[in-house]
Amino acid sequence: MKAAELFVRSLENEDVEFIFGIPGEENLDVMDALLDSKIKFITTRHEQGAAFMADVYGRLTGRAGVCLATLGPGATNLITGVADANMDHAPLVAIAGQASTSRLHKESHQVLDLEAMFLPITKYSTRILSPDVITEIVRKAFKVAQTEKTGACFIEFPENIAEMDVDDVPLRVKNALPPEPASEQVQRAAELISNAKNPIILAGNGVVRSQASQALADFALKLGIPVANTFMAKGVIPFKHPSALGSVGLQSGDYANCGFANADVIICIGYDMVEYHPYLWHPSRDRTIIHIDSTHAEVDAYYSVALGVIGNINLSLDRISAISTPNKDTTMRTLRDSLITEMNQHRDDTEFPVKPQKIIWDLRTAMALKDIVICDVGAHKMWMSRMFRCEHPNTCIISNGFASMGIAVPGAIAAKLAYPERKVVAVTGDAGFLMNSQEIETAMRLNIAIVILIWNDASYGLIEWKQQNQFGRTSNVKFTNPDFVQYAQSFGAVGVKIESTEQLMPELKSALARDTVTIIDCPVDYRENLKLTATLGQLTSAN
Repeated sequence: MKAAELFVRSLENEDVEFIFGIPGEENLDVMDALLDSKIKFITTRHEQGAAFMADVYGRLTGRAGVCLATLGPGATNLITGVADANMDHAPLVAIAGQASTSRLHKESHQVLDLEAMFLPITKYSTRILSPDVITEIVRKAFKVAQTEKTGACFIEFPENIAEMDVDDVPLRVKNALPPEPASEQVQRAAELISNAKNPIILAGNGVVRSQASQALADFALKLGIPVANTFMAKGVIPFKHPSALGSVGLQSGDYANCGFANADVIICIGYDMVEYHPYLWHPSRDRTIIHIDSTHAEVDAYYSVALGVIGNINLSLDRISAISTPNKDTTMRTLRDSLITEMNQHRDDTEFPVKPQKIIWDLRTAMALKDIVICDVGAHKMWMSRMFRCEHPNTCIISNGFASMGIAVPGAIAAKLAYPERKVVAVTGDAGFLMNSQEIETAMRLNIAIVILIWNDASYGLIEWKQQNQFGRTSNVKFTNPDFVQYAQSFGAVGVKIESTEQLMPELKSALARDTVTIIDCPVDYRENLKLTATLGQLTSAN
């Protein structure tokens, strides 16, 4: 068979369901081989959209999402989405065609050293230089991408190699599993937790990736320890859980941070430092930190770990809780009560433009608990991470490692492909929306029904928020928008403009019931931003 055919068979062997991308001259043989494959190729309208789709697919399923581009500009367009997956620890395998190996050594049309270019933004970057190594390279890329901490890998596939003949079969798939935690680490952790006066848990996205959400909820309930989650771990503990404090990381004085200030033992479970730097929640550097994860802790002056419990997170939590004494402190309940009061404050608000809190209340009410929100990056991300209640993990997807704008629309398409039985909403600002709005055509062509909720403030709202807070004035953040209703209609989608606050809830319900793309243009009142800052303190630099 051709090397390209073996390559596709190796992808099938990894249970690849979709490849997101754009055909190109240098991947012609791969594209032709895909015609005879069970893998579905999703033709996108921009390579960045393809990479974001693979990114979100990988994060939601735990299996590496796959994106494909041609050489040169096609490959460079993948970079932002690949970097996002790598820093957000979403498993992804990116593939790019390349010129013939006979011209890689010299200045040549569209030729860049893609292997070197992707090296800093992936866990593994390589080039196929012989058909004989295809099965090893594909197996290694998927194994590395899907092993904790999960992330992105890149394969460069020169066109002349793809055309060569080869006689080989894919390798057996066997992915690495985390080991059992050491019994002495479990014993020591139980002693530290049992002796703590005011323990608190910081739960990160590693708990979601390890499918340890139920173990975390049971651990917190049995031991009576409050849980704050990072943005990317929303839903890792149900908000209705009595120990749930909500998301941490918005501002220097937010409710969950008050809990860290009073804690003597901080239990970090599946915590990714890339999301929320320790100096923001452990500035004193004098608390006892227990690190529970499948990988060892990163070195940081503000994250001096007293004990690391390394191994399968489910087993670690079950075994520690079995021999620990429950905590009797109840002071954290006031933090939870304050947050619930804030969430409920604007549920009946009718002022227009719509307050962020009201948008979130109506959205949460309109959606089922297992429906999925893909949140873009901007001021709306701050509000969603804080105020949108989640009862299940992976129901509110937020990028907070690389935190790239433009992820919501393509991400929503991938989410609907991964979970067609669930409703999916892309929550985005007007700026992030236009960065990848071309993928609306992809959704319409494939009959993928999603709702796109645009928070319209005609500004780079998060930057404006920080400028106003820091300097008392703004600098070059304003812009104009197209008519989003007509824009939606030009794709054949449904467009709705919210003109009164009372209109939002029924329009959300109607949009969720439609079997097509609906774009809702909702003017937002971001005067609430500075009110929140005044109440809770400065925005953290991590967001």
